[in-house]
Amino acid sequence: MRLTRRALEAADLSSAVVPTLQELVDRTAAAGSAYFQTDGLRPAYHARVAAGQMPEGAAMAAILAHGLPAETPLMHALRGATVPLFFDDTHLATEAAGFPELGVRSLAAAPVRGRDGTLLGAFLMHTFVRHRWSTTEAELFTAVAETMATLTARLAAEEGLLAARESALRALGLGLEYKDRETLGHTDRVTHLAVQLGQRLALSPETLQALRWGAYLHDVGKLAVPDQVLLKPGRLDTGEWALMQTHVLEGERFAETLGFLPVGARAVIAGHHERWDGSGYPRGLGGEQIPLLARMFALCDVYDALTSERPYKAAWSPEAALQELDAQAGRQFDPQLAASFVAMLQDTPAGRA
Repeated sequence: MRLTRRALEAADLSSAVVPTLQELVDRTAAAGSAYFQTDGLRPAYHARVAAGQMPEGAAMAAILAHGLPAETPLMHALRGATVPLFFDDTHLATEAAGFPELGVRSLAAAPVRGRDGTLLGAFLMHTFVRHRWSTTEAELFTAVAETMATLTARLAAEEGLLAARESALRALGLGLEYKDRETLGHTDRVTHLAVQLGQRLALSPETLQALRWGAYLHDVGKLAVPDQVLLKPGRLDTGEWALMQTHVLEGERFAETLGFLPVGARAVIAGHHERWDGSGYPRGLGGEQIPLLARMFALCDVYDALTSERPYKAAWSPEAALQELDAQAGRQFDPQLAASFVAMLQDTPAGRA
């Protein structure tokens, strides 16, 4: 009951399943336990989470890298199983073929199915010495697997929905690049930089997601900007610049139609052209009036613009771009965030876009 309640309160699959796996290790002879799940794209089941001691060596490294093939005898057996399978000696069970090579001597496996009955994944627990699974151990494993199977399938479905939304949002950002070809690669580069900065600042997974989604869509409003302005090869005149600035408000309007978009993501779209000194657009916000994620993303956006070639300018060197960001700290950018961003790229040159 305690594990069930804890799992139901978990925000994601990993935090729901890990305590359950640890409970199996603590209350049985199992040396380790793991949950394997398909991603629906490749014919393999990948280790999502584990507890206790896992096998080592080249064979296990290959499984961690490529997953358990869908036609592994164990996974094939689980597709037709209605109850967990227990093997006291993997050397004697054809269904457990391949596990002796991992050093696994005894094995228990329970299927996890999706709503349509397909095999979504499996709970496994193992020992490295021959072990006869007791009735108590079998009952515990069966109860835990049955309790967690439905929850795990639901959380996996939710993950799939989030992944689909993420792919769609990224596709929207990339779609703009195909229209405005001078910015090819910009979406992925600024998203990568934003996530790096967010991780450096220890943002929560939920906040990082909002930052990432906002990065994908930050310029989506440019789809409403006339081509003669958006695609103009030279600098814009005053009227054209005013039209270009409307992309922020257009982007906000678009974001509002996506009911699932987090507030933080919408803040990136609405605020990434505001400036610390209040001279930005569209609302002239200043200082901490500008949402944190917008202040962070502005650094990534400008850095990539500076270090990218445009029809009207050559690409700046990373060093020159970082000097400019540092010079604009306290004017265009939040000075503390600017210092963190500059330090991040100076500390990790490989992460530079």
